[in-house]
Amino acid sequence: MGQSWGGLTSKLHLAVDGRGRPLGLVMTGGNAGDCTMLAAVLEQIAMPRPGGGRPRTRPDHLVADKGYSSRAIRAYLRRRGIGATIPECADQAAGRTRRGSRGGRPPAFDPEIYKRRNVVERCFNHLKHWRGIATRYDKTAQSYHTAVTLTALLMWL
Repeated sequence: MGQSWGGLTSKLHLAVDGRGRPLGLVMTGGNAGDCTMLAAVLEQIAMPRPGGGRPRTRPDHLVADKGYSSRAIRAYLRRRGIGATIPECADQAAGRTRRGSRGGRPPAFDPEIYKRRNVVERCFNHLKHWRGIATRYDKTAQSYHTAVTLTALLMWL
């Protein structure tokens, strides 16, 4: 539980596949920013390979909202070889143009790929169909995380 504008809350950070099934889940206090938890969410991903072998831990492409638009995140994704479609915040674009030629080029953004981000929102909606998840009846973070994990497992089944 963390203090936010609405009081004590918690926040779910989620990575989903192209069909809206959860791959990685991290729960933090409501005061934690989205961008600080991206690495932790991506570390949760471990997809088994069909023919056996080491599980896959790196997605091909990441589609995220403006909360993940920062130079540090883009550099992290480039180092890991993950393609990204993240819209640029207006203040970042203004700062880049204010610096002129030293500001660099704008990051690549494909609006057609970004349309697929609704899969994440649909996954959150599916999780919140469970009343215990939507209203957070659980007192402890561990029991709430367990309930969300069980709901995610049911989504896979």
